[in-house]
Amino acid sequence: MNSRKPNKSRVRHAASVLVATLLAGAAAVADEPERGVFVLTSTNDPSANQVVVFKLDPAGTPSLSLVDMLPTHGKGGASGNAGILQFKDDHGAVGNYGSNSVSRIVRRHDYISIDGTIGLAPNCEKPDSVALSWDHLFVVGANCAESHTWPSGSVDGAVVALTDPSAAQIAVGKDWAAVTMTSGSLLQLPLRWDGALSGSSAAITLPSTADNTPLGAAFWDNVLGFTPAHSPDSFAIVNKSRDVFPITGPTPPYPTNAPCWVAKGAGNLWYTANSPGHAISIFLTDGQGGVFYKSRALPGAPTDITVSPHKKWLAVIYSTGGSAYIAVFAIDAYGDLTPAATSSPIGVAGFSGIAISE
Repeated sequence: MNSRKPNKSRVRHAASVLVATLLAGAAAVADEPERGVFVLTSTNDPSANQVVVFKLDPAGTPSLSLVDMLPTHGKGGASGNAGILQFKDDHGAVGNYGSNSVSRIVRRHDYISIDGTIGLAPNCEKPDSVALSWDHLFVVGANCAESHTWPSGSVDGAVVALTDPSAAQIAVGKDWAAVTMTSGSLLQLPLRWDGALSGSSAAITLPSTADNTPLGAAFWDNVLGFTPAHSPDSFAIVNKSRDVFPITGPTPPYPTNAPCWVAKGAGNLWYTANSPGHAISIFLTDGQGGVFYKSRALPGAPTDITVSPHKKWLAVIYSTGGSAYIAVFAIDAYGDLTPAATSSPIGVAGFSGIAISE
């Protein structure tokens, strides 16, 4: 017998094992419940901060129901900022401005809980914005920008000392991070090879039409979109080489309209929370400029905005009549927004930070 000739019984056995394995895997997948969609925010309470968890039910007439209010074991109190709560994969973070700490949030299946606190680097204080990459947590506060291993939380990389206490938001891209300063400047923070902060910073020169009150920020790979909210050009993009391309926003400009906070949508779409305009203002860009597209009205003044990881949902927080609300919109194939669900009042006057976990 030729030893190289396959044994038919062995081939049949291997094939049957493969089929059984595939069928078992398919059955296991079929039995797995679909993950729920959660929307998280914080009360930012200066006495006792809490993470507020809502669940989005997209079936039939979508609804947004309160699931839990989780003590962070820290104090809130931040203002004039965005991005104080972020979520990526199954882990999230929320800053405790009054306690100089960050609380770690974890999702296990459809259960969300607080999973300990992370202290800031020595002599750093008042964290008012966080950002997450796949293996690092970034924090900016009154006098420092810092990076931590994630989700363990130990300080990693070099701390960047800030002499300007007006930081509004930190955001992180592929090769660099950025901090918006409401006093009128924008900082570039290079990353090391391992994704942590290198410790250096460079001021990005802003044109006179786009240098008044930089607030929100988000990345598209290595292109930063940010909002110089009180400027005639109320949106701008910046590349890694620090080239700035200002974009005229909705008219009339500030104080009637002022895109303040930013969320990156699919493709070349950017969504901004237009606080005085009581609207979501949408921009379209390429790598060297862009245009204002249109605004979608809201019942109150928005203070932060986010888009879900799969770019299917947009959530925005706003306040009106002494109560805070979350509005969720479905995003269609063209980037347009359809109202899906709005939360009911829960006795909180204002929320801070917003994130979606799918």
